[in-house]
Amino acid sequence: MADDLESIRRRKLEQLQQQQQEGQQQMPGADMQAAMQQEREQAEMEAQKQAILRQVLTPEARDRLTSLRLSRKELVEQIEQQLISLAQGGRLQSKIDDAQLKHLLSQMQSKKHEPSIKRM
Repeated sequence: MADDLESIRRRKLEQLQQQQQEGQQQMPGADMQAAMQQEREQAEMEAQKQAILRQVLTPEARDRLTSLRLSRKELVEQIEQQLISLAQGGRLQSKIDDAQLKHLLSQMQSKKHEPSIKRM
C-alpha cells in the first residue's frame, strides 16, 4: 500500500514538473506556484482516498468500482464518499466484498431511477 502511494506521488510529481517546464512562459511565477501547490494537494487527497478504499474494499469490489467509473462516474463518487465516511466513522466492521457492493449499488440506483409511468 505504501509503495502504491509512493508511486502515485512520484507520477504526479513528474507530471507537475513536466507541466511546469511547458508552462513557464505562459504563467507568471506566483500563479504557477499556486497552481502547483493545488495540484499537489489534489494528488495527495486522491492518494489518501485510494488508500482508504483499499482498506475497506476487497480487490473484486475495487475492480467493479473501477469498471463502473467509466459509465457512471457520479454514482461511483457517491458510493466512494459514503464508504470513506463510514470507514472514518468506524462504522465498517469488515471489508466490503463484491456482493455487498452490488447490493449498495442496486440500492443507490433504485433511488435514482424510479420510472413513473401514468396510463390514461
